Amino acid sequence: MVARWRSAAFSALLLAACSNEPGAVGDSSVETVRTTQPRRPTTTSSLAEIATTTTTTLPITLPVPQPPPEPRAADAGGPPLGSIEIPRLGLDSSLFEGVSLNTLDRGPGHWPGTAMPGTIGNVVVGGHRTSKAKPFRHLEQLESGDEVIFTTDAGRFVYHVVQTEIVTPDSMWIVDQTHAFTATLFACNPVGSTTERIVVFLELAG
Repeated sequence: MVARWRSAAFSALLLAACSNEPGAVGDSSVETVRTTQPRRPTTTSSLAEIATTTTTTLPITLPVPQPPPEPRAADAGGPPLGSIEIPRLGLDSSLFEGVSLNTLDRGPGHWPGTAMPGTIGNVVVGGHRTSKAKPFRHLEQLESGDEVIFTTDAGRFVYHVVQTEIVTPDSMWIVDQTHAFTATLFACNPVGSTTERIVVFLELAG
């Protein structure tokens, strides 16, 4: 990361993926890992291995995530970046640029400065669980191997779920960039609460 963003700022931003509406926590169909330590899951795809190997011979400039915006920062507007599909959840939604409340009210939002779908690095996307269209309402139901599909002007990119973790609100490391083709979905947890964050880690299908 290029700057030490305050934990409070990140916690406030992640409230954008939640609301104060009460909600019951549903049973998860996939075991999650609770952690407060900055780590990422180990990926096994050949693409990840190739990307890691390439860094030893070719200089690769990773994307640089922008600092968290103010929770109610103005939405940049404009057309969607593309779409995000999660077949297991029956989700097919537009994908917007930005992770402020005003942007996430429109639909899932791409964290500015993180990798774009299909490119090297970590594509970070946030979404609501209990307000507006609730696109990430059942994020806990995702299982290892499930597909998350991004479609942009650059093409259609299929990612597979690697694992799900429950982390603390100040876990800024989830937006760190990688020398592999990865993605991260995040929202507040449990449903209707802001005490934790649910994070789903993905890797580009080979």
